Amino acid sequence: MATPKKKISRSRRNMRRFAAGNALAKPTVVTCPACSEMTRPHRVCACGHYDGKAVLPSKKAEIQA
Repeated sequence: MATPKKKISRSRRNMRRFAAGNALAKPTVVTCPACSEMTRPHRVCACGHYDGKAVLPSKKAEIQA
């Protein structure tokens, strides 16, 4: 079995992992149909809408009041 002659440093190991495509992917975002704000899918928007329906009181209205 092959064995390395020298220890691979953490930096060199991590650089190899990054180059292999293991970097973090961009988060998926969708546009809220009620307020046109970008949000994560399957989550309640800041305006309080989910799946086109108002489910919570608006956080923006609370901040402005």
